[in-house]
Amino acid sequence: MSEEIRIFLPAAGRGERLRPVSDHIPKPLLPVLGKPLIEIILEKVSTLPHSGIGINLHYKRGVLEDWIGRSDFRNSIELFPEETVLGTGGALKNAEEFLKEGNFIVHNADILSDIGLDGLVEFHIGSGNLATLAVHDFPQYNSLSVDEEGCVKMTGYGHCIPGRGLKHMAFTGIAVYSPEFLKFIPGGVSSVVEAWARAISMGDRISTYDVTGIQWSDMGTPLSYAAAVFRLLRSAGETVFIDPSVSGSDILDIDGYTVIEKDCIPADSAYLKNCIVLPGCRIKEKSKHVNCISGDGYSIDLNESDIFGDSEEDGGILIGTGGSDRRYYRIGSHGDTSVVMKCKKSDDDFRRYIEYTLFLRKHSIPVPELKSTDPSNKSVLIEDLGDMSLYSRLKYIRGRDRIETLYKKALDILVLLHTGVTDDVSNCPLLKEKVFDYDHFRWETGYFMERFVMGLRNMDTRDISGIDDEFHRLAVTADSFPKTVIHRDFQSQNIMIMKGDILRLIDYQGARMGPPAYDVVSILWDSYVRLDQDIRASLLNYYIRRMEKLADKKAHMRTFTDTLLLCRLQRHMQALGAFAFLAAGKGKRYFLRHIPEALRLLKEDVSYAADEYPLLSGLVMSL
Repeated sequence: MSEEIRIFLPAAGRGERLRPVSDHIPKPLLPVLGKPLIEIILEKVSTLPHSGIGINLHYKRGVLEDWIGRSDFRNSIELFPEETVLGTGGALKNAEEFLKEGNFIVHNADILSDIGLDGLVEFHIGSGNLATLAVHDFPQYNSLSVDEEGCVKMTGYGHCIPGRGLKHMAFTGIAVYSPEFLKFIPGGVSSVVEAWARAISMGDRISTYDVTGIQWSDMGTPLSYAAAVFRLLRSAGETVFIDPSVSGSDILDIDGYTVIEKDCIPADSAYLKNCIVLPGCRIKEKSKHVNCISGDGYSIDLNESDIFGDSEEDGGILIGTGGSDRRYYRIGSHGDTSVVMKCKKSDDDFRRYIEYTLFLRKHSIPVPELKSTDPSNKSVLIEDLGDMSLYSRLKYIRGRDRIETLYKKALDILVLLHTGVTDDVSNCPLLKEKVFDYDHFRWETGYFMERFVMGLRNMDTRDISGIDDEFHRLAVTADSFPKTVIHRDFQSQNIMIMKGDILRLIDYQGARMGPPAYDVVSILWDSYVRLDQDIRASLLNYYIRRMEKLADKKAHMRTFTDTLLLCRLQRHMQALGAFAFLAAGKGKRYFLRHIPEALRLLKEDVSYAADEYPLLSGLVMSL
């Protein structure tokens, strides 16, 4: 698209439905994971070829003017103050001199969506429409009647008339107009809907652009705002967001999904769960903030199922943000909750999950309690471990001692897994027969090459055909290492933290017999969390000392350090293959942000093995 357009953001309203939040914060400045809503919208609309951005102002005009004056967009923005609110139509008429030169897009300042705006604009320009409204099928707001050709035939709430060929659609708050549309808007206060109706009555074409299925949020109420923020948090693969300006957050007790915005002041032992803390809020000591929006001096209670939405699982709430295809639903209420895990019919690990759970719990490995099983439907009911992982906890705890304490608890679990559980593995035949062998090591390197190198990075590897021999030698060596029971994916997102800093393990159905160093490097050289080198060295020594205290493991531990480097290479390549697959193959794009750390770790470690694996080293350093 080459034609430049004008952009207009209506931002004058009081936000009555959003009160009491809007009594303190104008709706366009609602914080969304550290950014004002209007900034997110401006970042999106400004990617269109445009010749200027107009914004109307009325409510809390000075606050908005101050923000705009400090923003990166200030030189592109023209402001249109209104002494009284002119309405959705009057706002456009008031900016007529700015808008009349050509096509213009209007994007409400309280809408977040992933609508492709360039496609909408191109469609309008090629359509001959007077106006093109982005619409979707959203029953709660379906108020436009649209014919089979996509033309708006009437407006207002009501039901489609049988036999008329009309369907009801919802307006997204985003539309593109031809400048001739402005003549249908009278001066003064008016609604844009009235102008649509007036244009239709005169025979002009008000048409639609169907974007059904897109992510869309109207931030008009406290509930819709909270639901949108938590949806964005979950879609980013996170459970906790704490603005960098907030200090002292490590004294808080955080669970569930929690957002703490700019300049908040934490207090000792305050409990936060499924909560948004708005900018500048002073959190009181030992206060509780559960299923709510908390501002400075006020709080808005919300219902958890309304925030997250009921699922198809008997009113349960979908939880979990990882890469698994399994689905987890929280059921129950008032502290008496459980989790339903549903697997695909083709999930070969379902039986392993059940048997491993029973076996590991017998040896005091902290996995969730198995409450009931339904093998025919591939589902189980398990203990609810909450939402706080080690990965999320590390976002807000500070101090080396606290960090090391959590990691030592995790390593204590590994010691038990690598010793007592291993000694009794013959009593779990399914686990004993599952071996991390040559074929699996080769699968990991193949996964790395296919998904990351040739897939995500689109590299031609024909000139390094000899690398296959290096992968063969690496797998032969790794397969020769002594084997114990290993978790196989022992990283910070698979370690849950319950009240009292009690650690529990998840995602262990892939456990097998393999080199224990693979588990150790998975947690200490974790692509999700960068550990300080001194802390890592201290924790590695802690694990080795714990293992060496066991007399029958001393000989085994003499070779342990020799296995670390190759296990690190394998683990980093596996992680990069997985991140590429999950991002490109499963559409979970948030895994892309973990690639730089995984690649940094791989480059660092392959440099130590360059003499033994020169082709692999050359490939990795070129990535």
